[in-house]
Amino acid sequence: MDSTTEYAIQTKDLNLWYGDFQALFDVDIEVKQGKITSLIGPSGCGKSTFLRSVNRITERLGYVRTEGKIEVMGHNVLDPEVELTQLRRAAGMVFQRPNPLPLSIRDNVLFAYRLKNGGKGSRADEDQVLEKALSEVLLWDQVKDRLGLRATRLSLEEQQKLCIARLLPVKPSVLLMDEPCSALDPEATRAVEELIWRLRGDYSILIVTHNMAQARRASDECIFMLMGKVVEHSKTVEMFVTPKHQETADYLEGRFG
Repeated sequence: MDSTTEYAIQTKDLNLWYGDFQALFDVDIEVKQGKITSLIGPSGCGKSTFLRSVNRITERLGYVRTEGKIEVMGHNVLDPEVELTQLRRAAGMVFQRPNPLPLSIRDNVLFAYRLKNGGKGSRADEDQVLEKALSEVLLWDQVKDRLGLRATRLSLEEQQKLCIARLLPVKPSVLLMDEPCSALDPEATRAVEELIWRLRGDYSILIVTHNMAQARRASDECIFMLMGKVVEHSKTVEMFVTPKHQETADYLEGRFG
């Protein structure tokens, strides 16, 4: 992936269908490197569909058809020769509910790393990778003495942080987050938001959220979608203070959605 490009994600004339239903219409989006971009809009507007199209998770459904261009770090991911495994390492996904593997904390963090390296890393190398990933998500001090604990026994906040840590050893360029705080209480939400903000710069983050306060607090730029189309894309503070379109203003003021 090309780290010299200005944009982490760039789409052009992106259209997507579920069978006969068109979910995305000529979507042109540019997500800047090293920034947090939030994707907002009412339920069913295409936010999660767009997010999942970036690393082609939508293709798991056999009736999905995609046209247009999606570039991640300057490479069109819709090219037939693109390896999905490599793409999903470059653009890691965090889901609404934490989905740790039914393994130990240690084995969760090292799972993708071991696959990438064919299980050939030394114990010392693994220990270094493990500590670095857990430290990046502010979990190391909490779990370093119980790395053999089954990950599903952690709190939801810790599980979500662990799921982010699991992505980091394979060095993704982009983190795709689909409402990562929707299953968390307010205190845990604040902790995960602080973590996301710490990761900006080192990673380019695209986050889907229904929480307008979260979008305002925890993103540099904001994209508003409606009925499968991009209505507005601007700096977050500008969108919330001086939206350019009436539909955006109506949504932000709670008139629909």
